[in-house]
Amino acid sequence: MVEAARRNQRVVQVGLQRRSGTTYAQAADLVQADGIGKATVCRTYHRSNMTPSGIGREKPSDPPADLDWDMWLGPRPLRPYQKNIAPYKFRWWTLYSSQTANNGVHFLDLIRWMTGDLAPASICAMGGRYAVDDDRTIPDTMQVVYEFPAGRLVLFGMYETCGNQTMARGGYVELRGTKGSLFANDNGFEIVPEQGGQFQDRSPRMEPRKVDSTDGNLTVQHARNFLDCMRSRKKPNGDVEEGHRSTTMSLLAKISQATRLRLEWDAEREQITNSPEANAMLHYEYREPWKLG
Repeated sequence: MVEAARRNQRVVQVGLQRRSGTTYAQAADLVQADGIGKATVCRTYHRSNMTPSGIGREKPSDPPADLDWDMWLGPRPLRPYQKNIAPYKFRWWTLYSSQTANNGVHFLDLIRWMTGDLAPASICAMGGRYAVDDDRTIPDTMQVVYEFPAGRLVLFGMYETCGNQTMARGGYVELRGTKGSLFANDNGFEIVPEQGGQFQDRSPRMEPRKVDSTDGNLTVQHARNFLDCMRSRKKPNGDVEEGHRSTTMSLLAKISQATRLRLEWDAEREQITNSPEANAMLHYEYREPWKLG
């Protein structure tokens, strides 16, 4: 998709709508200008207590009259329709999505934008179905650690057995810098100063700061940016390559969890370098008549 967009000089906006938030952009500028020091640990989560029954259990049935089930499946294997797959619950089936790719990608993208990182160098994901009794084929609990060449870890927790708060300030993302920690969500961002620890000067390393967002509806702003770029031919805020890079993070987590391997990732060649088995999972065999153009 990236290559096709570039080859045909198309404007392609991916639905990572926080890329159109001016307050998020302000936070990204601050982080990249050393405003919180070096961020060595960043965290984000998907949380929802879906115990005990999750998406439920269903038997195959006839699809709704207005749904072309064969087309919906696309290149994936043909299988009977099931109510807890489409139209919404495909997010819990690994052949069609995952919560890392569905919800996690929004916040992994936000962190990658704020730090200015292209892609991780290694990925390790652990998890499984520990407590939810349903038809899902993705974990109900998973923890992913990404290591970046710049010297930082990004942690993503996918917790569907416990929905309580995971960050003290209630942010969607937390960036822990050597001068201060930044917590951000759609309402704005807050910086909590760091103090020196063992053997260090104990004084605060920066002033606290809180910025309230005045952005309004980010989805509307994202759509507006796309329409504006259709006319101006400028690169949109959520350009297709940014979407690709952040989606890749989500898919690599799925592959790591499935293979039970720490993966080494070459971001320039876009290959997993330490496991032919895992690298082969970057693509799959399409059912006929589908093909990759």
